[in-house]
Amino acid sequence: MGKPLIYEILQKPVTSSMIGICSAIWFYIQKKNIGYADVGLSYEAAVQGHYWRIITSAFSHISVVHLVFNMSALWSLGVIEQLGNMGLGIEFYLHYTLVMVVLSGLLVLGIYHLLIQKFKLDYFRRVTAVGYSCVVFGWMTILAVKQPSSKLNLFGVLSLPISFAPFESLIFTSIIVPQASFIGHLSGIVVGYSIGWGLIHGMNNYWAVSMLGWIILVFIWSLKRTGAFDFSFIEIEPVAVNSLPTVGFVASTNGGTSQMDTLSSRGAALV
Repeated sequence: MGKPLIYEILQKPVTSSMIGICSAIWFYIQKKNIGYADVGLSYEAAVQGHYWRIITSAFSHISVVHLVFNMSALWSLGVIEQLGNMGLGIEFYLHYTLVMVVLSGLLVLGIYHLLIQKFKLDYFRRVTAVGYSCVVFGWMTILAVKQPSSKLNLFGVLSLPISFAPFESLIFTSIIVPQASFIGHLSGIVVGYSIGWGLIHGMNNYWAVSMLGWIILVFIWSLKRTGAFDFSFIEIEPVAVNSLPTVGFVASTNGGTSQMDTLSSRGAALV
C-alpha cells in the first residue's frame, strides 16, 4: 500500500504549492473566460513591452488536459525536493524554479527573434506559448544529469528512464500534441542542462530574493506601461530623448495628492 496523499504532499511542499498555484490560475482563467492569447507569450507582444507575459504564460494552461499532463509530470519530479544529500533539495528547487521560468521564456523569445530576423519566418511573430512545460522539461533534464539511474513515472502507468526522458518526452509530445511548443520544451531542456552541468550556478537566498524583487518590479511596470492592468498608485511619465522614465508613487494626503519621484532623469547618464 502506498503512502497517504497528505504525507506525500508534506514531503513535496514546493511541488504541491506550484501545482496548487497553476490549478488556481486555470480555474480563475476559466471563470473569467480569459483566452490564452491574453496571457500567453508571443514575440509580437514582447516587442510591444508585454514583459509580464513571461511570468503569466508559464503558469497558465489552455485546457484541463494540458494542466493535468503538466502537473502529473511535475508531481513525479517533486522527488528533487527530497534529494538534499545530492545538492538538490527544497532551496535548490525554489531558487532554480525562478531561474527556469525567466530564462526559458527569454530563450524562447531569443529563438523567435533569430527565426524572424535571420530566416524571415514571420509566422513566429504570432505564435503564443502557454504552460508550465518549460519548467517541467528543465527539472526533468536536471534530474537526468544528477540522478541518471532513476525513472520518471507519468500517471502511474508510464515509466521512462530519466536519462532519456527529456528527449523522449520532447518527441512524444510533438507527435501526439501537434500544437505543443517544440521551441518552448527545447528551451526548458537547454536551461536544464545549463543548470545541471553547473554552467548556471551560485544561486542563494540573497540572489533569489533580489531576482524575485526585480521580477516583481518589471512585472508591475510592464503591466502599467502597456495598460494591461491599472495600478492607480503608480504613474509613469513619458520618456524623453536621452533620459530615463520617472516613476512616481501617488498617495492621498489631506484630500489632495503628493508625488514622490523614485528616479529622477536630471543629471542621469547612461553608460
